[in-house]
Amino acid sequence: MLDRFVRAVLLALLVLVAMVVMRPYIDRAMFAATAPRPVEARGSLSDAERTNVEVFERTSPAVVQVAGRTTGDEAQAGEPGEGVKSGTGFIWDAAGHVVTNNHVVEGVQSLVVRLASGEVSRADTVGTAPNYDLAVVRVRGGAGPAPPITVGRSADLKVGQFAYAIGNPFGLDQSLTTGVISALKRRLPTSGGREISDVIQTDAAINPGNSGGPLLDSAGRLIGVNTAIFSPSGSNAGIGFAIPVDIVNRVVPELIRAGRVVTPGIGIVAANEGVAARLGIDGVIVLRTVRGSPAERAGLQGIDRGPGPLGDVIVEANGKPVHHLSDLTEQLENAGIGRKIKLMIRRDGQTRVVEAEIADIGNSAV
Repeated sequence: MLDRFVRAVLLALLVLVAMVVMRPYIDRAMFAATAPRPVEARGSLSDAERTNVEVFERTSPAVVQVAGRTTGDEAQAGEPGEGVKSGTGFIWDAAGHVVTNNHVVEGVQSLVVRLASGEVSRADTVGTAPNYDLAVVRVRGGAGPAPPITVGRSADLKVGQFAYAIGNPFGLDQSLTTGVISALKRRLPTSGGREISDVIQTDAAINPGNSGGPLLDSAGRLIGVNTAIFSPSGSNAGIGFAIPVDIVNRVVPELIRAGRVVTPGIGIVAANEGVAARLGIDGVIVLRTVRGSPAERAGLQGIDRGPGPLGDVIVEANGKPVHHLSDLTEQLENAGIGRKIKLMIRRDGQTRVVEAEIADIGNSAV
C-alpha cells in the first residue's frame, strides 16, 4: 500500500517536472506569433498632437542649418567636426536671406547653409548686430523653392502660451521641441556690451545648435529667435531665451539694407550691474564717457580712479525711471537718433537734470 502511494507521488512529481521543462516548447508551439501581428487602427490625433504636426510641417521647410569653419578654438560642444561652429537659421525672404544669431557666425572664415531639402550651399554674411545677437547671411543662388517663415508679434504674448522650437541641436537637423512661454520681459546681456530687453523665456528644450532657430506660436508664426540657455551643465535645463520678433522685424531689414543697424546712444560705458547691486545703488553707474561723445559734451562724469567721488548715476530718462541699462537703452531707442534726451542724474548726493543728444554709436570705440 505504501509502495503504491510512493510510486504515485513520484509519478506526479515526474509529470510536474516534465510540464515545467516542456512549458516553453508548448507555449512556442501553441501561442508564439510566427506571423506579422494584425495592425490595430488608431483613432484621431488629439488637438494638441495635430497642432504640433501642423506647426512642424508648415514651418520646418524654412528652417536651415548654418555652419562655418572657425579661425581658432571656437567650435561649440556637441557639434560635428573639430573647428566648426554650427547653429540654426531660418529663411527670411525670397532673395535667400537667412536670419541667425550673431554668435553663430562670429569668428568664422566660411559659411555654408544646409536647407531642409538637404541641399548644401555656400553663404555670405550680409550684416551683423552684436547688440541684438542677430545676423543675416545670404545663400548663394538663393534658397530655391523653400518658403520664407511667417512672422508674428511678440508684444501681445502671454505667459502660458504654447511655444515651439525647431532647430539642429548637437547637429541633429529638423528637431522639434515644445513647451510654453515661461516668462516675458527678461533682460539678456550681449557681446556688444548692451542688453536686449523684453526677452522671451521658454521651457521648450533649447540646446547647443539650436541658436538662431525660430521660436513659434501655435499658429506657426515666428515670435522669437532662440539665442541662449541658462544651464550649469551647458545643456537644456528648462530655461531658454529668445529675442522677441518685434526687435527682429526691426533689425533684420536694416541689416539687409545697410549691413549694420544704427545704435542709439550717448557715449557712456556703464558699470556692471553687479557693482551697483553691491553698492546698493539703484540706477546706471557711468564708468566713463567716450571722448567727444554727447555724454561728454553734456557734462556727464565717470568714476574717479582715485579716492574721489563715485561719479554720475543715471536714475531717470525722459521722465521714465532707470533701474537697469536696458531701461536707458529702451528710452534711447524710443526717442531716436538726432533727438535729445533728458537725464536725471545723482552726483555727490545731489540730483540734477542734463540734456544730451542721441547719436549713432554703432561705430564708436566705446
